[in-house]
Amino acid sequence: MNVRITPRRLSGSVTPPGSKSMAHRLLIAAALASGESVIEGVAPSGKAQAVAPSGNAEVVASSEDIEATLRCLAALGASWDVRNNAYRVTGIGANPALFKMYKQVVTRLAASPRTPDNLSEQALPRFDCGESGSTLRFMIPIALAITGGGVFTGHGRLMERPLTPYWTLFDEKGISYERNGNALTVRGTLTPGRYRLPGDVSSQFFTGLLFALPLLDGESVLESVTPLQSAPYVQMTLDALSLAGVRIDADGNRFGVGENRIGADANRFVVRPQPYRAFRAAVETDWSQAAFWYAANFLGADVDIQGLNPDSAQGDKIIASLCERMRRDGELSLDMSDCPDLLPPLAVMSAVRHGLTRFVNAGRLRMKESDRLSTVARMLRAFGIDTEEGADFLNVTGGTLRGGVADGANDHRIVMAAAVAASVCAEGVTITGADAVRKSYPDFWEQYQSLGGEIRIL
Repeated sequence: MNVRITPRRLSGSVTPPGSKSMAHRLLIAAALASGESVIEGVAPSGKAQAVAPSGNAEVVASSEDIEATLRCLAALGASWDVRNNAYRVTGIGANPALFKMYKQVVTRLAASPRTPDNLSEQALPRFDCGESGSTLRFMIPIALAITGGGVFTGHGRLMERPLTPYWTLFDEKGISYERNGNALTVRGTLTPGRYRLPGDVSSQFFTGLLFALPLLDGESVLESVTPLQSAPYVQMTLDALSLAGVRIDADGNRFGVGENRIGADANRFVVRPQPYRAFRAAVETDWSQAAFWYAANFLGADVDIQGLNPDSAQGDKIIASLCERMRRDGELSLDMSDCPDLLPPLAVMSAVRHGLTRFVNAGRLRMKESDRLSTVARMLRAFGIDTEEGADFLNVTGGTLRGGVADGANDHRIVMAAAVAASVCAEGVTITGADAVRKSYPDFWEQYQSLGGEIRIL
């Protein structure tokens, strides 16, 4: 879908969707539990009633990424329905026969993990991860712990996303993996022990293992061999685990909801065998999506952003303080290592501020849904803004947003950033691939129009 936007000042109130990052984590924790968990806020208020039970192939959730996670959890044997705007998830722990079957498979694999005949590819569960990097990285170790592996498929650039930290671990642990076209087959079993990962690639590898290791029959230690980037995302994982009754010790301290908070210096997580218990929770409003409305206000809109928790563990709540820094004229350097998803809206703000804005430590953005350093640079240049792109940085010199054609690059955050910029451009803006917002924010265009935005589908 391509859209044409006529510049209009945005005004009104808006509630962004629930945190996609936390929804992934809560749904996974619920799927691993015994009994029925109730999770509110996964879909926008009033929209969850459209979600079909997990037995139906047509599942409509708050975003395509969450749909991907729900498909994968169904492949494990979890089920759910939606009542009164809340997901009610029956975890696989509630099915002893299923767990017994899985344990037999894993025990057989443990005896000879390198023998492909132990578990044929046809017998492995299949996990359609869509374009969700979180789903893929979270589910790989979970599948190894429960079903002895699986066949993972994806779309777009998903299979280009880095998985090397897992491969290094799996070579050490005797776990086999093979990619054939758009399918990745992982076969073997996780065993209790020591797991070492680099902390500067993605926190998602830590999250996947933190979910999987409590399912093993002995104590494990997960270590970061470099400073832990995106530590707030690991904290969100610890919070989700805590809600499900799983407690993790980090550097000698116990972490969970309402307790200590980890930082970049956290490097040792002790994980003991523990059962997941059913729980009730609500998904907070997403700060990373709210960032686009913060950007709109920076450009001159009057948007009242509702539903945000200022005490949230979400790292992207830093958008509020970054906005204040952006209001100061002159050269400014912003480190993207802990908040990479904020670069598109921040780049739109930098396009109109007085001075040079340097976005540094941003190399990880090249392996998102698009190469975001390149796609953001192209978008700003299309709008008449002087932009310099490097291997791991982006420099933007503020000016006047003129308008033009923005390539959405099949990337939800690029499309939303372009839409916010279009609201104040001197001329109209065309955005290609505007339906990419379904990946994380299906109601974006509806809310954009409710704020006075004028769009026309081409």
